[in-house]
Amino acid sequence: MKLQDLDVIITAPPAPGWGGRYWILVKVTTDTGITGWGECYASSIGPQAMTHVIRDVFERHMAGENPENIELMFRRAYSSGFTQRPDLTVMGAFSGLEIACWDILGKDRDRPVYALLGGRMNDRIRAYTYLYPLAQHNLTDFWTSAEQAGECAAEMVRRGFTAVKFDPAGPYTIRGGHMPAMSDISLSVGFCKAIRDAVGDKADLLFGTHGQFNTAGAIRLGQAIEPYAPLWFEEPTPPDMIEDMARVARNVRIPVATGERMTTKAEFGAVLRAGAAEILQPALGRAGGIWEMKKVAAMAEVFNAQMAPHLYAGPVEWAANVHLAASIPNILLLETIDTPFHDQLIKGTIRVQDGFVVPPTAPGLGIEVDEDLARANPYTGDGLHLQMQEDPCDYHGGNNFQGGAPAREG
Repeated sequence: MKLQDLDVIITAPPAPGWGGRYWILVKVTTDTGITGWGECYASSIGPQAMTHVIRDVFERHMAGENPENIELMFRRAYSSGFTQRPDLTVMGAFSGLEIACWDILGKDRDRPVYALLGGRMNDRIRAYTYLYPLAQHNLTDFWTSAEQAGECAAEMVRRGFTAVKFDPAGPYTIRGGHMPAMSDISLSVGFCKAIRDAVGDKADLLFGTHGQFNTAGAIRLGQAIEPYAPLWFEEPTPPDMIEDMARVARNVRIPVATGERMTTKAEFGAVLRAGAAEILQPALGRAGGIWEMKKVAAMAEVFNAQMAPHLYAGPVEWAANVHLAASIPNILLLETIDTPFHDQLIKGTIRVQDGFVVPPTAPGLGIEVDEDLARANPYTGDGLHLQMQEDPCDYHGGNNFQGGAPAREG
């Protein structure tokens, strides 16, 4: 069996657009007629340019190869151009293609992917959700309303979730780590209080940032929200500031989580060695794929750290996350995005059930991709999957940055 054909589909989730501006799906077919699906989580270049990168990686390192030889293909891509170092774009391309290889192998063996990764360790996987506006909420006001966040958190607990994530302390700016405005600290404390009051001890609070603070600012903010016992303080400093993130971890009594903007065991290993985080959050469509993150999970075990795969993408990457999570002993949480479009794109083949995900038993990734639906929703914009703002932190008027892909009206 050899990898033969590749198709790349850029699909855009309809408004409000949870999951980013677009998702890059790859469809790989073997010379025996088996099709595998993957998803490339790459946002540093536009989707058309990324399509060329994906094709180059496939044709240069994977076409004509047996899909079993994942380690060999990884080493080819990792070494491409005389590099042998983490490359976010190349690994973003390879990761989605690697996921497709696992889908192919599972289908060829008539076994789910987790069965090929050491078997099923977990019969069900605890899931969490970001706090998205409910139907009665205003798409603009929601992000700075502690009251509405509390209402949403209570509703998510009613639906069975035992952990909710929120990130009120923007902005996310290209200027790098900054000192948060006092108003941002107060807003963050207000969110934590309102959500804790709403959920009590029925759910963990997951405090998100996107590496927007300098070290001192992250420590100030983290110490301010400590009384509400968040389960994690996510990416408090930029992802390339590992030693500084370790300083935050030593000065804040909240576990630090990081990883959505990292790739390969080289970067995750540096985090573990530095003591910068207790929780790793790889995006499998960017971090090197399923096999590479299985290695990272094993490394994390040695440091008594846990895994919480990241998701701000489509359901194909989510399916890969589910299979990794099913196969490892140190899974903490699984991020989910529970929208009709996510569900329809994989025809309801994997779903959150009362706050947990049951790993599928069907072969491969266990999903059925609605290719027609994906093609019927092409991306026609010119923005990146996620974008940061250029304006600095507003210390006078406050900040209301809605994330890298703001909600759109339906």
